[in-house]
Amino acid sequence: MRYGMVIDLKKCVGCMACTVACKAENQTRPGIFWNIVKDQEFGEYPAVTRVFMPIICMHCKEAPCVKVCPTGASHKQANGIVKIDDDKCIGCKYCIEACPYGARYFSGDTDGYFGAELTAMEKIGYAKHKQGVVEKMHFLYPLLEQGKEPVCVRTCIGQSAVFRRSGRPRQRNIPFDQGQVRHTAFKRARHRTFRVLPTC
Repeated sequence: MRYGMVIDLKKCVGCMACTVACKAENQTRPGIFWNIVKDQEFGEYPAVTRVFMPIICMHCKEAPCVKVCPTGASHKQANGIVKIDDDKCIGCKYCIEACPYGARYFSGDTDGYFGAELTAMEKIGYAKHKQGVVEKMHFLYPLLEQGKEPVCVRTCIGQSAVFRRSGRPRQRNIPFDQGQVRHTAFKRARHRTFRVLPTC
């Protein structure tokens, strides 16, 4: 089985619901966001265009993070998902430098949002994350194994994100761009749809 995801940028309104849902579900530490939405404006008044661009791990077909990992902690599964083995990660941060999307974070800070003294919820949530390793978005893999969709997809108010299992992800009226989408999407407002997890 393979997984695929498409995001229709014409439907993304920049509400950040996916960012909040991802943060709440994964309970990452301060400064660590596995799913963020950037925006940029183009043109001059009155012909102005605003583009919202979700920035997440793209699970690249030829993932540079996997190539530079010296221990094999970063690896690509047969289903297309790029994962990190916490037990093998030595925190060298090579993969962070190699990622073209800035979608990887180093978990090294022990403080919470209110300092060294953690709240009850932070104690529970942060216990899930190993210190001294790199982490990133993984589509909430435990939920996928249960047949559920990632929370970012379920909370998208514009229904811009679509997640599929097996085969090529489909959505009506959404053409696929060829190849991986880079940050140049900001410079090319006409390319308003991109995909995650290449299925080819």
